[in-house]
Amino acid sequence: MPPADEVLTADARAVSAQLGRPARDLIAVASRCPCGLPDVVCTAPRLADGTPFPTFYYVTCPRLNSAISTLESEGLMALMQQRLAHEPDTATAYRAAHEAYLQARAGYGTVPEIDGISAGGMPDRVKCLHVLVGQSLAMGPGVNPFGDEALAELRRRGVLDRRHRCVEVS
Repeated sequence: MPPADEVLTADARAVSAQLGRPARDLIAVASRCPCGLPDVVCTAPRLADGTPFPTFYYVTCPRLNSAISTLESEGLMALMQQRLAHEPDTATAYRAAHEAYLQARAGYGTVPEIDGISAGGMPDRVKCLHVLVGQSLAMGPGVNPFGDEALAELRRRGVLDRRHRCVEVS
């Protein structure tokens, strides 16, 4: 996994502005948008209030979130789900992505309530493209096949060429 950036005060303010609520339990900035703001953060596996939180890689950029939601609404997840049943190599790679997700999160503590549970439906379902894209942005290409495919489609549509900030941070 590429090294994540330390969460600076400015990053926490940016994430709060992106989400429209206070950022919770940020550990690191896992990926940055071309504009320099965080677009994926690592979140503690147990929130400060004690709640287990399996979504380790959390997409924060509202433009990216919207574009991923568009892919979901167009049925991309259903097509990926069908492929899991018919493409053994893809299913094996997706299971490996699940294991990589668990391993990365475990570096920040174990939470028995979510032991063995990653996010996004992995390893048997495709339930949330946001998680899969977040993992691909954070861990790089070749880790999550469906995250990589969704990113390729977003690139094809010009979504990832984001030079203008999604939010202004004071």
